[in-house]
Amino acid sequence: MIIQGTETLTSLIHIISESLLTPVVIILVIFVVLAILCLGGIINEYFSRNPIKSQDFEKLVRDISFSKTPAEIGEKVNGSNLFDWQKEVLLKIADNHDIGINARKALASELISSEETRLIKSTNKTDILVRLGPILGLLGTLIPLGPGLAALGSGDITTLAESLTIAFDTTVTGLAVGGIGYLVSKFRKQWYESDLINVETLAEVELESINNQK
Repeated sequence: MIIQGTETLTSLIHIISESLLTPVVIILVIFVVLAILCLGGIINEYFSRNPIKSQDFEKLVRDISFSKTPAEIGEKVNGSNLFDWQKEVLLKIADNHDIGINARKALASELISSEETRLIKSTNKTDILVRLGPILGLLGTLIPLGPGLAALGSGDITTLAESLTIAFDTTVTGLAVGGIGYLVSKFRKQWYESDLINVETLAEVELESINNQK
């Protein structure tokens, strides 16, 4: 009775395992498309990015620090080579110069935190590719091996060859997807971390400048 129950459960697991192959392959194909789009996106972003240079950044820090009014700070920020979202954060801080010191600090912290969350969300897609790509590749490798080994036992070399082909193809595809996702995530996180450090530094300088104007 126990043996019969075990055989039933084993058969059920076997059916479930084989039924997963088609969804795994479909998702891998979708991931390949996403990986190609992400790779094209980061190439385009690389050539279109124009981050502020170190000497320009240093000059902007001094300009903001020696500004005499919030309006003058806004002019310096608008005339800089910062990204639009960085300008938006700094301009909002300058526009709220009339609130208390602690309130300004809290506002600046919240604005920067919101932008950090937005940038993190933009890398979530490739992070998913990094984690799930190889996992799906491994699933696509293991699932066909069951029928392949069974075919080997019965002398069906054709079925074995087909199973091994699927296994190798899904492995390579999963690893390629994970590799592309890793590269895209790595470069974007480096860029965005540098951008956030710049805006945090400028926000501190701006807060100090506004406080000294009071």
